[in-house]
Amino acid sequence: MMENNFEQLIGVLPLSSSFTFGIREITNILEKQNIDLSSTFIFESYQSLLTLECWAWKLLSKDSYQWINQPNYLTLFHTLAIFNKNLIFNYDDIKHDMKASLLIPDTIDQINDIFEQIDRDKDDNDPLISIASLWFDNLALFIHENPEFDTSPIICHINEYMGQNYLMTEQFLLYLIQLQKPKLPQSIFTSKQLFYMKTCSFSLSSYLTTKAQHFLFTVEEIMHYVSNDFVQIIEIHSHIIDIWSEKFLTCITHLTGFIAACCWWGGEKLKQINRLFHSEQIIYSYINSLIRIISYKPFYSNIKAQLSNDETKLIDFCLFSLKNLAQNQDLIWFFRSKISLPDTLSTIAELSIHDKICLRAYVILGEILCNERLKDLKITDNLSLFFYDMLEHAWRHPLKNYKQIPIFHLLRGFLTLSKIDAIQQKTADLHKIPLFIEMCDEYPITFDILWALSFNSDIQQQLRSNTGFMSKLIHLAKQCDNEQMRKMTHGILWNIESSHQDRTIFEFNDEKPFDIMISYSHKEKVLCKQIYDELIKSGYRIWIDFDHMHGNVMDAMAQAIEQSHVIIICMSEQYRRSNYCRAEAHYAFQRQLKIVPILLQRHYKPDGWLSFLIGQLLYIDFTKYEFPRAMKLLMNELEVEEIIETHIKLPLSRSSAESVLCDIEEIPLEESLLSIRPKNISDWTQTNVHNWLIEHDLIQMSQILADYNGSSLLYFSDFIKNGETKQILSLLQEESLRRTNECLSLVELSCFQSLIDQQRYTLKSKFSRRSTRNTNRKNKYISSCCLLM
Repeated sequence: MMENNFEQLIGVLPLSSSFTFGIREITNILEKQNIDLSSTFIFESYQSLLTLECWAWKLLSKDSYQWINQPNYLTLFHTLAIFNKNLIFNYDDIKHDMKASLLIPDTIDQINDIFEQIDRDKDDNDPLISIASLWFDNLALFIHENPEFDTSPIICHINEYMGQNYLMTEQFLLYLIQLQKPKLPQSIFTSKQLFYMKTCSFSLSSYLTTKAQHFLFTVEEIMHYVSNDFVQIIEIHSHIIDIWSEKFLTCITHLTGFIAACCWWGGEKLKQINRLFHSEQIIYSYINSLIRIISYKPFYSNIKAQLSNDETKLIDFCLFSLKNLAQNQDLIWFFRSKISLPDTLSTIAELSIHDKICLRAYVILGEILCNERLKDLKITDNLSLFFYDMLEHAWRHPLKNYKQIPIFHLLRGFLTLSKIDAIQQKTADLHKIPLFIEMCDEYPITFDILWALSFNSDIQQQLRSNTGFMSKLIHLAKQCDNEQMRKMTHGILWNIESSHQDRTIFEFNDEKPFDIMISYSHKEKVLCKQIYDELIKSGYRIWIDFDHMHGNVMDAMAQAIEQSHVIIICMSEQYRRSNYCRAEAHYAFQRQLKIVPILLQRHYKPDGWLSFLIGQLLYIDFTKYEFPRAMKLLMNELEVEEIIETHIKLPLSRSSAESVLCDIEEIPLEESLLSIRPKNISDWTQTNVHNWLIEHDLIQMSQILADYNGSSLLYFSDFIKNGETKQILSLLQEESLRRTNECLSLVELSCFQSLIDQQRYTLKSKFSRRSTRNTNRKNKYISSCCLLM
């Protein structure tokens, strides 16, 4: 009955705003619908609703003086705006195309007429500006939730007009300058000011988030124009959130969303976010301000399930900005220096009912936390279950999304998390590998995720047991035309064959073809090329991949390691995150190559598997010293074992090598031989073992291994390396609790294993050099003081 009455009322809508017949009745019907939220009404009254929406756009585009002061018209427009907002968020069973037809106007002329009225309006508080803002806000909300419609000619025109005539203008800068004052009079928040600050910012942020090209201005031009003033605003006001007015909250919310969109512009293709700001200090100030905002707990209780209020939008936009910035690996150290940030993000993720907000919080945690910190927070279970719940729902959904979040974005977020050991183990425990296997044909990124996960021994076994997927991997490794796909499949297969016992390894009589292999991430290619050139000049034979190997890259990598004496590991955040670099470093460790770590990224501290692998090895910091000085230190480190073998013939730990070399001229060789341990570990006494463990700060291990001599030490090391990991850890944990009353330190255990391997290598290593420089180089370093770090 209501539908029939609605159609009759719409059929006689006044052609001129001087008539008001039926306006109040239509408003009443819409108000009831805004309470009932009945999809049936929309389906049955679609044509009438379409007529009403077209009528409203036409009326907005006409001279407003004819109707703007009539209360019935104003009430109808506000009610219809609420109806449109509900249409965006609360009708999942209505197709997006139907929503778009109701929300997006027919012609560009109507849009231009509205803009012309706003431009020539002398009254900054004209009701027309407020109503037009509601209409444009709803369009921006619709595009934000349904980005596939950003190519609509109407949407493109609206945002290009806003960009040219409102954003990049002196008036916009004037409004920004006004907002920089700590105490803001409410009189500055006019309808026109809010149109600029809120409506234009939100419309452009929704549009630019997905629109990578064909805009009037570049992201650099926009950021150069507005970012400095915006950072000033957020820096000043993030300290006084308690006194924010509702209108200021609206302004800061949508300005933050706009800056976030600029940092994301092009779907993360613009990686050097620091170029968008005038200095690093401005970026740090910006990050600090965002952290202060998301730490403001009174906002948490106002977070809704949709972006229906400013508090929800603000937290979402702040997290979106932080995620974009955290994905710039040069800034991760700064995020890690914010001690309370992980707890804040964990709290938001646990309390928020908005899935995108939870997703962003978890992705940031995955970006900035190392394995140990994730364990400390004890959020691994929640994080894993959250992602898997969303992934499964998205995968089963016809549109392959979860609450408007495309499955590809979920997979991109999980890719970073998949490299964390704790997440890998949780994935194994939850038996989620079949889910990824299902997705891999449709989403190739899944192969990269499986490669990362396959470093876990339990997941390796789960993959081996899936014969169908194993056959697929073998087929792709041989037949796939896509180079990147082949690399990923080779990587998974390499990890599954974790022992590599069946590899044919070439034996070399006196010397191997290469002295050194350089393992690095291609992000550091320029600096690695400099290091390579200097080593070549010094006569070293170097293996390095400058050209991105083709074919079976894992076999090529393995051969390079097998043919080298030493591996230089070029540490950085990118290196730690690289599946290929991880496989390379682990195989070098497995083959017992001497490992020489060097640090190439400022502020980076080894974490996760990389920290476990290098143990207590000292590293040379190329970010701390000038290049010539760093190279000198590297050269000294490469020479340490040759000097020791040739002149002392005794195994030394890295920590004691410096003192031996520095004092080599002062202490007679016979005297030094009396004060050190036997050459072979198997000849060590219990005292030798105890002293060696204490020297390397392995206090807990010295208590657990109190009764061990050298032979039992070697047996114990082999048992750890070749036994069943879970069983070994369980036994060691029991022994640690019995002897020390403390839980086993896995850090100490990994350091112990690394040092044992190093001791073994020292005994058998015959570090080759080209004969033309052997004598000179040995004599040179015997007579000089060491320069090790």
